[in-house]
Amino acid sequence: MSGVRIRPASPNDSAPVSALLKTSYSLLLARDYSAEVLDLALPLICKANPALLQSGTYYVAESPDGLIVGCGGWTPQRPGTGDERDGLGHIRHFATHPTWTRQGIGRALVERCKTDARASGISRFECYSSLSARNFYAALDFRACGSIDVRLSDACVFPSVHMECAL
Repeated sequence: MSGVRIRPASPNDSAPVSALLKTSYSLLLARDYSAEVLDLALPLICKANPALLQSGTYYVAESPDGLIVGCGGWTPQRPGTGDERDGLGHIRHFATHPTWTRQGIGRALVERCKTDARASGISRFECYSSLSARNFYAALDFRACGSIDVRLSDACVFPSVHMECAL
């Protein structure tokens, strides 16, 4: 991860984060999801979330030349419902550029999330992992709680893995 800097995202990062999500998800999710599922899901999951970009708890990883090569964050609100429970945080919208995987970027982003969440009184994380990312999260002390279907729209159900991690 030489020279890569982790910083809080801002609304100005919307276009590069969306481009990263599209590049990453289009390639890395293809090994675990059918073309039919991805045709429906990718337009919905490859857009930077404005609320996350403004949250102060969503981060980007920048290469030495200023390219955004990773992103991800956490919120106290559960995705889809906005519900909050004391001590529970939610991992949100992680991606690493395919040419930058296996260099510690995702791990550094998760560690930043853990550190900042602990300081905010969060004692455990929950995430809805893609099938492709379950081993990544497992390597970072998340345990699988079971399979879930995340409804992205009326027409799109995205098979996922519910995972948790004590902080």
